[in-house]
Amino acid sequence: MAFKESQGKYTVVNTLGYLGKYQFGRTTLLRFKIHNTQAFLRNPELQEKAFVALCKVNKWILRKDIKRSVGKTISGIKITESGILAAAHLAGAGNVKKFLRSNGTFRFSDAYGSSIKSYIKKFGGYDVSNIKADRKASV
Repeated sequence: MAFKESQGKYTVVNTLGYLGKYQFGRTTLLRFKIHNTQAFLRNPELQEKAFVALCKVNKWILRKDIKRSVGKTISGIKITESGILAAAHLAGAGNVKKFLRSNGTFRFSDAYGSSIKSYIKKFGGYDVSNIKADRKASV
């Protein structure tokens, strides 16, 4: 996913201001008490910890939808846990809920044209069993 987001580069800031290897928004960083974006860009270890923490939070938020949806086919795409978590990173957990609960009729694309559907497909089938759902995950 990092390659899709930033070509795997920790110091990238895109044209919309998303930061680092995983293209974090400033408000997401604040959720993890990361205030200094320049220090964040210079700290690969912190970026990796923030990515794992966000995955844990998203897994907790989406836990019921994961249980209901994994294994189903929606809009021609086999739903997997890793696809759901990747889509949540792109669009936010709430938008992924809307997509899953609408059986794929809810559409979301970011400013660059990446969609929930494309992320679920592209990042489906990976083992994310090491990511434990945690509402209070921190870095």
